[in-house]
Amino acid sequence: MKQKGQSVAQSLQQNWINKLTDQGFRITKPLEIVSGILASSEKILNPTEVYQRARQFYPKIGLVTVYRTLEKLEQVGLIGRVHMPDGCQSFFQAQCGHQHLIICVKCSKAEYFEGDNLNVFFHSIGTQFGYQVQDHWLQLFGLCKQCQAMTLNPAKE
Repeated sequence: MKQKGQSVAQSLQQNWINKLTDQGFRITKPLEIVSGILASSEKILNPTEVYQRARQFYPKIGLVTVYRTLEKLEQVGLIGRVHMPDGCQSFFQAQCGHQHLIICVKCSKAEYFEGDNLNVFFHSIGTQFGYQVQDHWLQLFGLCKQCQAMTLNPAKE
């Protein structure tokens, strides 16, 4: 599993802990572990994946606790919910400002991108149908460069 550099992930996790503390949340062992897992991941993770990774560090953690912790992190705006084409939901680190997400359907790598030029397009759709567009949400799914290369040359897997 590819992860961010340890110091970057630790710094991000500490920022999250500080934000949670500032908003009155009690910092528990499960909260520390789940936030660390998400802060260090470059991939989207579903609740079961978070749970499985968390149990490696804290075997007593329960799946319900993981769900509650994910809700807290989302409530504070530290993670965002990703709606997968199969209807399942996963989570990924939230970014500041309005950005869009592109996700690899094979390896779950996720990256944010800006779409300033899309605002004109969304406004024109709103005008066409008589709406005043107030917000939008965009997620793209496809194969990343590495997975495309493996698909073309399967011997590298």
